[in-house]
Amino acid sequence: MTGPEPQPSRAPIQAEGRRHSRPRQPRRVTEVDTDLLELTDTRIHEPQRVAASAHGMVSTAHYSATAAGVRMLEQGGNAVDAAVAAALALGVCEPAASGLGGQTMMLVHHRASGTTVAVDGSSRAPNGALIDSFANLRADRRRGHRATTVPSSPATYAHVLERFGRLGWATVLEPAIELAADGYEISVLQYRLTRRERRHMKAHSAGPLFLQDGRRARRAGTRFVQPALAATLRRLAEQGYEDFYSGETARLIHEDMVANDGFLREDDLAQIPVPVEREPLSGRLGRDRVLTMPLPGAGRTLLEMLNIHQSLPRELQDLDTPDGAVCLARTMRQALIDRNDRPFDPDLYDQVPDKQMLNRQYARGVARRIAAIQTSGETTHLSVMDADGNTVALTQSIENVYGSCAASPQLGFLYNNYMSAFNLEDPSHPYYLRPNAVPWASVAPTIVFKDERPWLAIGSPGSERIPPAILQVLLRLRRSSPLAAVDAPRIHCSLDGVVSAEASRISTDVLDALGRSGFELTRREPYSFYMGCVQLVMADGDRLVGVADPRRDGAAAGPDSAPAAMPA
Repeated sequence: MTGPEPQPSRAPIQAEGRRHSRPRQPRRVTEVDTDLLELTDTRIHEPQRVAASAHGMVSTAHYSATAAGVRMLEQGGNAVDAAVAAALALGVCEPAASGLGGQTMMLVHHRASGTTVAVDGSSRAPNGALIDSFANLRADRRRGHRATTVPSSPATYAHVLERFGRLGWATVLEPAIELAADGYEISVLQYRLTRRERRHMKAHSAGPLFLQDGRRARRAGTRFVQPALAATLRRLAEQGYEDFYSGETARLIHEDMVANDGFLREDDLAQIPVPVEREPLSGRLGRDRVLTMPLPGAGRTLLEMLNIHQSLPRELQDLDTPDGAVCLARTMRQALIDRNDRPFDPDLYDQVPDKQMLNRQYARGVARRIAAIQTSGETTHLSVMDADGNTVALTQSIENVYGSCAASPQLGFLYNNYMSAFNLEDPSHPYYLRPNAVPWASVAPTIVFKDERPWLAIGSPGSERIPPAILQVLLRLRRSSPLAAVDAPRIHCSLDGVVSAEASRISTDVLDALGRSGFELTRREPYSFYMGCVQLVMADGDRLVGVADPRRDGAAAGPDSAPAAMPA
């Protein structure tokens, strides 16, 4: 969710991973090339990117997880049951992004009570995680057993099911168990991600579980079966989520951590990281009300971007013009600077009298400065709505791609590497690394309301690129269809003024304007993995529409008919 951003090379315009000034070397035929050539006779599943249904809608980053959520709706479950089933399934079929070893945050709108809550499922630093305890402060916080915090996803799933769900814990686990036991098809994207990270996976304990023969990335189109994970999920279904924190699963985690010099212990797990229900942050998108994730998430960054952009002169709000793109980049950068400069403890934030990042007067001042300058910058998300109006926007992660690259062969899931998301320099910082501290997150699951009814559930993975990705889709929805808004090319401006752009899909006059305005430009491939992955569900009259971002393996789907009535 928050991992350190890649540092682009300093060059006016550069390609992804290569400066233009560097002589091109003869192209080698790599393992990727040969495997993709072999796929010419192999059917790779093509997900359904857009769907409509009157009976509920699920949009996730993997089609198998979408099917898991739809299955819960068809069985009479609500949006919360569907979201948790999909989230558990994502941990199986998108293991590089999330799983039992990570953390989960979400916004839940419960139609019957009319309440919307932000569920803060932050993980926790283990009691033994002291800065002086790391042999290699940088490397040990990124990969290996010492990189993990206390996983909170199982506790978060159980909490929201008990509070808002209709179906039982064991029922919601069924699709994930079947996926792990029967396997799923490796996608081209998963193959490429695994190949990119395999050096680290081979160096740590994830290699034997997630690499073919412990050495190579599994080829696209092959089936990946995870018997150890299936056994863990079955045990949790039978014994309850508590087994993860005080039962057999907890014992196996403890033994694995002791054997591999990790920090996590039984006493850390026994202090179950029960999620905190917080009041969502509120803002405006035109006349519509936007509710989003409070601290430790990044909803206030998204709201500041919205406030600034809506305060710009109308002629500077078009994202596809040179002036509009430059203003968008400056809006992103200013909000990221403000977030970095204004960290707050989530438990004390309500007592802060001057919430500058949410202040519209401040946003108008920033917009005036931007306009004046102008006339002279791994995670997964799912969204669910049911036919009754219950709505969930859920974002979860194991932090970086493949997390810590460490896993117990007896348990089958990856440990997170949220140790890399703490502050190390300032003991007064609210996210300073100390026992039981929570890591800083960039997630912004969001629900937009029209006339007090949920209209849109939206979110994205992508670290600091999450609020900008959501922002661009929200702005485009004013004039575009949901699919066109998600499909459109994106840019991102980093804290230090480097603009990443899906350059081949963006007009050259826009790219030139960004360069002339002092931004360094990094060219990203079309539909770049780097640029987030927005999943949205929208109410459209008497039907629900879902869109899954084509930048990953997502799919949208809903039930074909009304679900069977729940038994009394």
